[in-house]
Amino acid sequence: MSQHIHMKQAASDKVNNLRTRPLAATLIIIGGSIALALSLCVSISLGAADISIRTVWEALFHFNPNVTQHQIIQELRLPRALAGALIGSCFAVAGAILQGMTRNPLADTGLLGINAGAGFVLALCFAFFPGLPFYQLILYSFLGAAVGTGLVYGIGSMAKGGLTPVRLALAGAAVAALLAALSEGIAIFFKVGQELAFWYAGGVAGTKWLQIKIMFPWIIGGLIGSLLLSRSITLLSLGEEIATNLGQRTKLVKLGCVIVVLILAGAAVSSVGSIGFVGLMVPHAARALVGVDYRWIIPCSAVLGSLLMVLADIGARLVHPPFETPVGALIAVIGVPFFLYLTRRDRREL
Repeated sequence: MSQHIHMKQAASDKVNNLRTRPLAATLIIIGGSIALALSLCVSISLGAADISIRTVWEALFHFNPNVTQHQIIQELRLPRALAGALIGSCFAVAGAILQGMTRNPLADTGLLGINAGAGFVLALCFAFFPGLPFYQLILYSFLGAAVGTGLVYGIGSMAKGGLTPVRLALAGAAVAALLAALSEGIAIFFKVGQELAFWYAGGVAGTKWLQIKIMFPWIIGGLIGSLLLSRSITLLSLGEEIATNLGQRTKLVKLGCVIVVLILAGAAVSSVGSIGFVGLMVPHAARALVGVDYRWIIPCSAVLGSLLMVLADIGARLVHPPFETPVGALIAVIGVPFFLYLTRRDRREL
């Protein structure tokens, strides 16, 4: 009994001594939100026909349906910009949850096969059920994300010694490669390569208000769920033994985390395709800036992820105008070196 009390006290002391920077987190959330608002204005103003910021303001707050530029902003550019912000927060928060839950610095929806699972099921939908409405595609995307997650955890757990961070990363890479190959085979055999090209490249071009209206409740629900689980994720990130000693029902918390990740990843992939590395890079940046408390990491990741996606979308239009570079490719240019840096830095721990 005394040993249990001692262990609980030690776990409590470790939680109380967490390295946190609430002031820095508050400044990041406020400053990041302001930068995001400015970036959204810039994103809306850029395109084949450049539109002044003043016109953007007028279109947002004094919309005139008889003005062509106002129609372009309201029907094309505004939903595109908002989709980028929403999807960036989805990938970043999902990555933060995975990294905290698994204690794996390489955890990310792309690297763990979740994005590939959603893409695989979408390939099946394009091949066998063409013309499905978006609200059904998003549900199938959730199913695919669940399939990818189940395969990764199942394969990683079969090895002797159970599921370790390195086995999780290897299983994720293997499952992602397998599902991507199957998706490509389906695209070739059923001649739906053109439909799948958008999902492979990843991007927010062509996003409509209908898509935002359908995915918005899912994304908001997922983000709220992540905030409610944030304290429990902090305990899990310190180790399952510490979380258990503090009375946490770890299996139930992990189930909640998986559900939230599936919602966020499924909504994101069904909307913009498979964009990797956002969920890998952003949580690391947030953790370095605000400490290890996920009550701050998650909201900061949401803001920084949104900002990264909007800026990447702007960059995609500026690299080779008037053509657009896929956003997924642009982020990968930054993400791959960052991934290599992490593997080199953490090779002893992994």
